[in-house]
Amino acid sequence: MNINIPMGLTLLRIFMIPIMLIVHYYDYPLATSVIFGIAGLTDWADGYMARRLNQESRLGAFLDPVADKLIVIVALLLIVEREGSLWITLAAVAIIGREVIISALREWMAETGQRSKVAVAFIGKIKTTAQIFSLIFLLYNKPLWGLPIREIGLVLLAVATALTLISMVQYLMLAFKDH
Repeated sequence: MNINIPMGLTLLRIFMIPIMLIVHYYDYPLATSVIFGIAGLTDWADGYMARRLNQESRLGAFLDPVADKLIVIVALLLIVEREGSLWITLAAVAIIGREVIISALREWMAETGQRSKVAVAFIGKIKTTAQIFSLIFLLYNKPLWGLPIREIGLVLLAVATALTLISMVQYLMLAFKDH
């Protein structure tokens, strides 16, 4: 395995998961949200750098979305555990369920030679941005400089959940358009 800068960022995101868990359970919400925020930045940076430095690889293309999904799922589980709220649990189920469905869809489309039909769309980038910020705010979960961080996180989670479902429907419609 050739570890270049983009691959290193992807692996860093994976290695941040146990650190985020430990920090969360030692009750350091600011550190937990900062670690998740850094992971969100590396999500953007690794793809950008892979293209810019011409260091794209099949392994990197596989690991990048795995790392993204793992850290988001862990963050969602931490929030669901703490909140015990039906609404937040339903949002987490929708987000995680969409990721499973779209991952399986992409695999199936790749097997049929039609992977480009389910390439990442612009709505997916907006969804990811709303999701990352909502999880940063919900992991922190307390007012900051007079801003209602938790409430902002809840609104962004609602936006991310809506975009999650809309993008899933779009992907499914594109995939099954000719079937």
